[in-house]
Amino acid sequence: MFYLKKLLSVLVLPPLGPILLACFGLWLTRRHPRLGRGIAAVALLALAALSLQPVASALMQGLETSPPISAQQLARAQAIVVLGGGTYSAAPEYGDDTVSRMTLERVRYGTYLQKRSGLPILVSGGAPFGGRPEGAAMKEAIERDFHGSVQWVEGASRDTAENAAYSATILKKAGVERIALVSHGWHLPRAVKLYQRQGLEVMAAPTAFSTPGPSLFARALPSAAWLSESSTALHEWLGILADRLMQ
Repeated sequence: MFYLKKLLSVLVLPPLGPILLACFGLWLTRRHPRLGRGIAAVALLALAALSLQPVASALMQGLETSPPISAQQLARAQAIVVLGGGTYSAAPEYGDDTVSRMTLERVRYGTYLQKRSGLPILVSGGAPFGGRPEGAAMKEAIERDFHGSVQWVEGASRDTAENAAYSATILKKAGVERIALVSHGWHLPRAVKLYQRQGLEVMAAPTAFSTPGPSLFARALPSAAWLSESSTALHEWLGILADRLMQ
């Protein structure tokens, strides 16, 4: 099921999803020229629109609903949980798998919160496609690069639902019931609910908010970066929809 979900998301989401739809439209023109051209045009226009900053930001706005964690919320937490966000595989400069850019943003903020609060950290992330578990790379980055400390490593999970289930088992054994959950703001609406279903009280601790750049000219141009952000947002919206349908 894990690999099926990954395959389906690749086929549906940009950039491949709109490209496949455009190809289907072109194939359809042989028998239905107007309909086929219309489908291809819509697909290509959608791909172009998703590459624009206003569209990407609009998709993100409905996900980044949690404000930065407050001092009062952090004081209630018994531990900080940092969710993995991908691996930089076979990094030549480090000689091994290490954290990706997205994971690096999360571990940096998790360590910052630890230095503010003194709370222990749990890192969560496995190796669904082989290689070094994210949790091990996250622990290394926190301790070597940011001079924090990691109390627990969860390194078996493949997705956010497993992050929550496996982390909760570790935390409950340690008597932890209230956590500050660190991830990107767009990821937390779904992640918070999954952790709450495991019986934990969760304080959202978002980081790396989607913010527009200062240049109006740059924001008006299509960009692969905005397309990537749109794809990330759509992936998360699909995850929320699937989660609701399964309830």
